[in-house]
Amino acid sequence: MGKTILILGGGIGGVVAASLLRKRLPREHRVVLVERESRHLFAPSLLWLMVGRRTEERISRPLARLAKRGIELVHGEVERINPKTRSARVGGQEIAADYMVVALGAELAPETIPGLAEAGHNFYTLAGAQSLDAARARLTQGHLVVLVSGMPFKCPAAPYEGAMLLADDLRRRGVRERVTVDLYTPEPGPMPVAGPQVSAQVRQMVEAKGIRYHPEHAVAKVDPAARLVHFANGQHALFDLLAYVPPHRAPAVVRESGLTGESGWIPVHRGTLETKFPGVYAIGDVTGIPLAIGKPLPKAGVFAHGEAEVVAHNIARSILGGGEPREFQGHGACFIEIGDGRAGFGSGNFFAEPAPQIRIRPPGLWLHLAKVLYEKYWLYRWF
Repeated sequence: MGKTILILGGGIGGVVAASLLRKRLPREHRVVLVERESRHLFAPSLLWLMVGRRTEERISRPLARLAKRGIELVHGEVERINPKTRSARVGGQEIAADYMVVALGAELAPETIPGLAEAGHNFYTLAGAQSLDAARARLTQGHLVVLVSGMPFKCPAAPYEGAMLLADDLRRRGVRERVTVDLYTPEPGPMPVAGPQVSAQVRQMVEAKGIRYHPEHAVAKVDPAARLVHFANGQHALFDLLAYVPPHRAPAVVRESGLTGESGWIPVHRGTLETKFPGVYAIGDVTGIPLAIGKPLPKAGVFAHGEAEVVAHNIARSILGGGEPREFQGHGACFIEIGDGRAGFGSGNFFAEPAPQIRIRPPGLWLHLAKVLYEKYWLYRWF
């Protein structure tokens, strides 16, 4: 008798899990993917789009292409999740399954900071990156502020890459000397989970671009009319252009399902990604996985991808029998764009003890080209 695997969310983790399961399982078994958007967006490339180097068409693909591979696509909003019965309500219809994979990512919540959404551009969304692209092209003097408005946030390098790419854009347009660039964050340093050496390296990259870095600045509110960011420590920052990373939280439907733990995210077995509910897995940004240092595993597409491979393998093994189970090992890597057509590369084992073992390769032209090629490969490979 055929089994049904229900995958909630069509981001990196959901697409990889659905594609691998469909490839490994006979057609008597159903692979159902639920996603509210009609196109899959390769989010890492939003950093290029916001400085005019990509278009929406180049960095997204129709999810309908997955249907040609035998994946059942359900287009709609997940309205309710019942992990006990491994079912979800989508568009008023109940979908039940033998296995469920929750890959709904993080909900972006700029509205939780007074004035933030009205004052700036959220470059973690397509619309926000597009509006920032239009606004940065008009900026010729004044103050540019890049703001991290809450923790945790996905892609730990992104605000640093964003600041450097925006500074590079100002230089290319010949107005860099007339615009100050400041980066404010509640973090004690860049990418703190990667360790003090990596943090210092990234900070040096940022400051070498003439960007002023302000750690331990938690935003309290933003005044759009006065163009001021107010911080909890009593300080404030004036801006003419504000680019921000919004606060992140688990989606409301996940919070209401009983899946989340004390961290506000879904606790899972860090190796198998199993939740406390039998047959229910969670992968990617929606999870909270503690590390040996007491901090959570960063939220990043590379981890969602690796976790999806493990979960797909283990579900297929459970259905078909045979083979050895797999566990996610905590390995991750990311490119770090610095502008000028150059990029660095950080990689290592985040599950290492007593602390993650991460190294950064110095920025170079070849690493930037490698990122360009990876973007093309990823979209070709999965669509």
